[in-house]
Amino acid sequence: MVPLTWALRAAGHDVLVATSSDALVVADAGLPVVDALPGLDIRERFLKMREEHPEQFAEFAARRVTDVREMGEFLPTLTRPLLPGTMAVAERFRPDVVVQGVLGGSGLIVAGKLGVPWVGHGFGFVRSEGVVEAFREHMAAEFEQHGAELPERRAYVDVAPPSMLAGEPEGWSMRYVPYNGGGVEPSWLAETGDRPRVAVTLGTVAPKMNGLGPVERIIAAAPDVDAEFVLALGDQVDLDGLGTLPPNVRAAGWVPLNSLLATSSLLIHHGGAGTAMTPLALGVPQLVAPSGADRYINAAAVHSRGVGLQVEEEELDARVINQLLDEEKYRVTAAEVAAEIAAMPSPAEVAARLVDFVRG
Repeated sequence: MVPLTWALRAAGHDVLVATSSDALVVADAGLPVVDALPGLDIRERFLKMREEHPEQFAEFAARRVTDVREMGEFLPTLTRPLLPGTMAVAERFRPDVVVQGVLGGSGLIVAGKLGVPWVGHGFGFVRSEGVVEAFREHMAAEFEQHGAELPERRAYVDVAPPSMLAGEPEGWSMRYVPYNGGGVEPSWLAETGDRPRVAVTLGTVAPKMNGLGPVERIIAAAPDVDAEFVLALGDQVDLDGLGTLPPNVRAAGWVPLNSLLATSSLLIHHGGAGTAMTPLALGVPQLVAPSGADRYINAAAVHSRGVGLQVEEEELDARVINQLLDEEKYRVTAAEVAAEIAAMPSPAEVAARLVDFVRG
């Protein structure tokens, strides 16, 4: 959401971001941020949910979600604690519009109470049909507490490239501009040799929740692949248990994904929305081993369009990695999708449309 937020700010509008936990890093983008729930650690909350409701959590974690409405009453679990802080921020800031990721529900109640429009921002390939109504159903007590109904005026921003959708885009299509944080690029990033570079990441949540099994399989396969592997797993992941890495595997810590992919021929990942969208914008093929939540939705879109393959964790081996590196069709299709994304309306264009919508 950072590119659209910056487009609004660059056009002279006042913007305030209300979020918490890991998402507070949005402050590094130079945006004003309020912590709506101080002390929240999203990973600890997931772990606590798993401890307190082991059967429900195991059932949900094992489910291959293909429609987020399947999450039912589980959908508001993470957004409900953010509501009091978000409401307090909004009542002080008095926004003319609330822009929120489509998987969040607190903004719907805020916009409904304040009587302002609500704009849902796309999240990878998740479709928003019925999600607003699901929040209304499962957060009925919160709507009643604040005397709110669903905002009468709602709009949507869809960052998914149309050719990767089964139907039409939802609302306004917008070019996906990768925002992976800033930083000084390591010197080795520009040192590209004769071998292709394979980037590996599991996002920010999956390693803590699901472990490093996929990475272990990739490391085991690396000696049989003529490529350089870069493990971009962040600075919070303990790699000591992985043992001695093969000569063609580099543990890189945290590297901005868009910078890494600019010199990569393949990305292997877990199916997170931002992780799947970034290589699409850069024309890089993908190998996706989804691990729950919305990740099967994103992986299926990648596989169906032919920009990569969806596999199970146990299928991460040298054969499938070599297939993606060797077969030209994946690179050709990835380049087609990248060109499609580049031709979509820019965040600046969508920001102007959003302003017109708010003004009526």
